[in-house]
Amino acid sequence: MHKRISLLLIVLLCWPTLFLTMANAETAPIFQLEGNKPADGKITMTMSGKNIVDLYGYEARFSFDPDKLELLEAKSNLKGFSVSPIIKNNEIIVAHTKIGDVLGESGNLTIGTLTFKIKKGGESSVRWEAIKVVTHKLSSTTTTIGKSVVVSNPVSKTFVDLVGHWAKEDIEQLASMGIIEGMDDKHFVPEAKVTRAQFAAMITRALNLKAAVIESPFTDVLPNSWYVGVVSGAYSAGIIKGITDNSFAPEQPITREEMTVMLVRAGKYMSGETFKEIVSADSMVFVDVQHISEWAIKEVEIAVRVGIMNGRTGNKFVPQDRATRAEAAVVVKRLLSVLGQL
Repeated sequence: MHKRISLLLIVLLCWPTLFLTMANAETAPIFQLEGNKPADGKITMTMSGKNIVDLYGYEARFSFDPDKLELLEAKSNLKGFSVSPIIKNNEIIVAHTKIGDVLGESGNLTIGTLTFKIKKGGESSVRWEAIKVVTHKLSSTTTTIGKSVVVSNPVSKTFVDLVGHWAKEDIEQLASMGIIEGMDDKHFVPEAKVTRAQFAAMITRALNLKAAVIESPFTDVLPNSWYVGVVSGAYSAGIIKGITDNSFAPEQPITREEMTVMLVRAGKYMSGETFKEIVSADSMVFVDVQHISEWAIKEVEIAVRVGIMNGRTGNKFVPQDRATRAEAAVVVKRLLSVLGQL
């Protein structure tokens, strides 16, 4: 009997706390970020909230991929004054406040919208990181959200100088994914030569490598050059090396054997098992095999075996010839296919 009474007292004493916890869980604010279908190269995302209480002002923080998306407009659905969006690197901060001695908004609300221009094809995302809510009494609460909208960028890219070209399909696919770019909006110039920096950029974009904190040792990669981040990222991943200890020769046209070595290093970085060395007497059937540099011979064997490199003409590999933009695009696509990313 005494045990039953004690148990009843415990339940009664704990019940208000339990009820309050459940009530708070049910009424806690819930924030959502939703995107519409892309149209005319743009996508609009809507910020909404449920169980909102006294939303007088807010500061919302987002992360995004500035290489693929560009913020065109941040608009609040609430009355008041909005601050111009602050964009720094891959972060966006938007802020809004009501004006005067009035109560904040409560209930289920559409807070505002973000409209982005789709710059490049491929998949990207916008992530709502956090929101700081300010009440009319100027008290504030910060909520971590961590919800993303994935954008499948349906950007198709064509070039007028690829009509009838053997690599047209591969080039335009990678261009639509944002991995390669034309010389201008209408021309790809497929037979132009590729520099070492340009090919490093293709690999970096294909593998989504980020610029590393560790700087490369190359004195000929200037801090204000367009490829400084490309080179640092690829160097940190072990994909590129210099022609000397402190020289990368970024503007020098890349040879077919140099391109092959970069491809295989990139493959090993992503999948060492697929690109491991296997002695095979049948992989090297080129009549000019003796012209392949000793430092590149193993990578050429691997590249031929896994199917990302072929001879250029018949049974010749022509290792010292300069690679064209079309060849570079095709082998990068083959690399992605072997890695299962296409």
